[in-house]
Amino acid sequence: MDSRPRLYLTAAFLCGVLLTLGFKDFYPDLERRFRRRRVPVDTVAGAGLATSDQIDLEDHTRSPRPDKAHHVEVPEGIEACVGNTPLFRIKSLSVETGCEVLAKAELLNGAGGSPKDRVALKMMKTAEEQGLLTPHSGDTIYEGTVGSTGISLATVCRARGYLAHICMPSDQAAEKSDLLLKLGAVVDRVPPAPIIDPMHFVNRARSLAADHTADPERPGRGYFADQFENQANWQAHYEGTGPEIFRQCGGKLDAFVAGAGTGGTIAGVARFLKPKLPDLRVVLADPQGSGLFNRIKNGVMFDALEREGTRRRSQVDTMVEGIGINRLTANFEAGRELIDDAIKVSDEEAMAMARWLAEKDGIFAGSSSAVNCVAAARLARQMGPGNRIVTVLCDSGTRHLSKFWAQAGNIGGRTDSRLDDILGP
Repeated sequence: MDSRPRLYLTAAFLCGVLLTLGFKDFYPDLERRFRRRRVPVDTVAGAGLATSDQIDLEDHTRSPRPDKAHHVEVPEGIEACVGNTPLFRIKSLSVETGCEVLAKAELLNGAGGSPKDRVALKMMKTAEEQGLLTPHSGDTIYEGTVGSTGISLATVCRARGYLAHICMPSDQAAEKSDLLLKLGAVVDRVPPAPIIDPMHFVNRARSLAADHTADPERPGRGYFADQFENQANWQAHYEGTGPEIFRQCGGKLDAFVAGAGTGGTIAGVARFLKPKLPDLRVVLADPQGSGLFNRIKNGVMFDALEREGTRRRSQVDTMVEGIGINRLTANFEAGRELIDDAIKVSDEEAMAMARWLAEKDGIFAGSSSAVNCVAAARLARQMGPGNRIVTVLCDSGTRHLSKFWAQAGNIGGRTDSRLDDILGP
């Protein structure tokens, strides 16, 4: 029998199977296309979307879901963590005064934990641009400081390829010099002395930098940072702290309160804010023993504790570290005409405020931060309820344990402190 008919039947059967399978997959799509041609399209808000189609709506106004990956710019080095510090409401002082008392948390700067991080970084970058510093060349930065600037410099120096040599008065809290040593800085603790003395901590740093540069046997150069006179100091706050405060407050604030050591913070912030907010009050918080209060109030540099035979210390007669001075600096002068008023704060008031902040708000503040908060609270009472006042938390109380906080004492289990006990009725 001829096998060709059988082969034809088998081939026809297989073709039928294949056509059936193919049409099964193709038919639903064909049917959809046919129905779309027959059903009129009803558009949504003119978008050309058929109501029969499924519409997936996504809310792009919310933050990305935490379980979904998205691109984030990763900071480069510890110096990228300087600036953009939080601004928050000090609850206890706001409730007690009826004003909104806000704190710029400069103690949360990511390098040395103070506003001096901004200054250290700005001074280094400026010196690099001017060809005065070269990373990883053996260059050493010298500075005279009571502590915070030295800590910031030592930290940022290591991050940017420099060494640090810090000169500081021997009566400053020991934990500051201990920390500097841990950060790899050379530390000279020198006896407190007037600024005209060659052994004053600032003068010694200047001379050591010059000696380093002049010595052909030593690698690199010596660079004297000169934080008191270096214009990069106030510029760091004009470019950073001031704009941040303005942005974080939405352009709405009535007063800015800060102390002054070099004067860079209050000058830089005032120079940025005053042109934008002409009615803003800029107020200096000045510790006892400092002459800046009288400079603002009376135009002269003098404090009652400076009278002959009354001084206990050779620098500024106060337990407070970091602010207060008895000479004018280029940085303070850069903003002096913009300062509207000054408030004097005693050591007792500063220590009482430090205890208050720990007791009421869980804020463990350093001495200069406490001075700022006393002045801010006093100003709030003067201005009356409804005003917004910004001040600065400069550093943590952990740098003041052996001196300021040793005198302030423990708060224990107290919860009954009154603001009137600090400021008076």
